[in-house]
Amino acid sequence: MACLLILTFLGFLTQSSSLVTNLSSVGAKIGRVSAGPIEISSLGCGTWSWGNKLLWDYDPSQDEEIYSAYRAIRDAGVTIFDTADSYGAYNVCGYLLCDPFDLFRDNNIMMAAFNFSGTLELNGRAEILLGKFERRYLEEKTNNSSNNMFSVGNLFGGDKNERPSGRNKQQVATKFAPYPWRVTRGSLVQAARESLKRLDQDKLCVAQLHWSTANYQPFQEGALWEGIADIYDAGLCEAVGVSNYGPLQLQKFSKRMEERQVPIAIAQVQYSLMTARNNEILEACDDVGCRLISYSPLCLGLLTGKYDMDNLPRPGNPRRQLFRELLPGAKPVLGTLKAVAKEVNKTPSQVAINWAICKGTVPIPGARNLKQAQENLGSMGWRLSKGAVEELDIASAGIQKKMIENIFQTR
Repeated sequence: MACLLILTFLGFLTQSSSLVTNLSSVGAKIGRVSAGPIEISSLGCGTWSWGNKLLWDYDPSQDEEIYSAYRAIRDAGVTIFDTADSYGAYNVCGYLLCDPFDLFRDNNIMMAAFNFSGTLELNGRAEILLGKFERRYLEEKTNNSSNNMFSVGNLFGGDKNERPSGRNKQQVATKFAPYPWRVTRGSLVQAARESLKRLDQDKLCVAQLHWSTANYQPFQEGALWEGIADIYDAGLCEAVGVSNYGPLQLQKFSKRMEERQVPIAIAQVQYSLMTARNNEILEACDDVGCRLISYSPLCLGLLTGKYDMDNLPRPGNPRRQLFRELLPGAKPVLGTLKAVAKEVNKTPSQVAINWAICKGTVPIPGARNLKQAQENLGSMGWRLSKGAVEELDIASAGIQKKMIENIFQTR
């Protein structure tokens, strides 16, 4: 296998004179891309880990460290933050790492997931932190700007402490979980008001449906669609979006939103070198005029290069068994990642995120400390060559066992 990887990589070098294209100098601001009727940063931040004990060992004592990551991300120009009203404690997403069919085989598991998500005190924690962090960030910017009003940088323009405004304002894209009790359109509007209360804000950038109920409770789907449109009509969001919708369901959703004259900004799916990818969802997003958001672009950390069979997540963490099953078959893509990373003087994480950007998506990797934030930001300001992307595609296609699909993902 090692010889094969070396030969493949050497062949790749003869096809491409450069593995990377530098777009800007180190420290440059994050760019902007269109997302339906709005504009968002070309790199986002996911907040699933903010408040999640099951997978990420969250504790409120970590909040200061998380804020240091938030500040660095905002300073770099990241504005779009993905969150959900279920993020915090043991939310339902944590249970999706079990056998994909367990939730259907055992109603007790499904209800336990919902109960954990909806009752523990940390539920909604990510939204609370997002609001708290942004208020603190703006206050610091205001204070720093006032203290440095006569600095050379301020007098001649370009004060790095300038308070964000316009295109640099925080953009929150929150997802609403279709809990079994959310069966009316009004319940979704109420959920939006509760999220805004946690954020201490008046309007969301994007209101999203966290997943489709088409696979297990189709009668609920209609109410969810009407409810998300009602959120827009009530002036509680700038646009709407969906998560875990496949191309067919996205097209159906788009048709109804067009009838309601509600703009769609984003659709997000699990998208990384470890997923069973196809171009259909990208094409569907182009057809309906929205941007594809790639969540878990590092496959829960597996693509960082940090883990191997002798170094797995702690016992009791669901990722431990998952990685034990995925790592043996992931050797081709991990080997290619490391080879490309070495050649372009980047890390495997940065290459994996940049690959997702090259596909036309906006990745939303998480960050719980300054080091992780800086690592993610290092994926910007340059671009993998077409040849490097193709080489990674080939390695990805050779994975023996791909990352399990989200149980709620539709076609």
